[in-house]
Amino acid sequence: MAPKNTQKRSTLADVVTREYTIHLHKLVHGRSFKKRTPHAIKAVKEFAVKAMGTPDVRIDTGLNKALWARGVRNVPHRIRVRIARKRNDDEDAVHKLYSYVTFVPTPNGAKGLETVVVDDE
Repeated sequence: MAPKNTQKRSTLADVVTREYTIHLHKLVHGRSFKKRTPHAIKAVKEFAVKAMGTPDVRIDTGLNKALWARGVRNVPHRIRVRIARKRNDDEDAVHKLYSYVTFVPTPNGAKGLETVVVDDE
């Protein structure tokens, strides 16, 4: 089959905010107790890199406190996060964009919620 002559457009340059549900239980399953929450934080960063395509990921203190709220052993099964892809204003920055991950409290749990694009205002 002949290659198509379509021009590829990079979506990485767009500034966008989305809400995701991350299933942490399957990501820390089998992990030793003293490494569960640290691994969950690394898993959130890896998820943000894969979802937004930016290697520079920054975690909000509220998300860090939500992950650590039940200690090192008892990580929440699911967590709702808002990931914002933003422009890096630093002139010396290696990457033009970075992702900022914040915690979204869900009173009824995060199960069954779908990915939502959030309008920045």
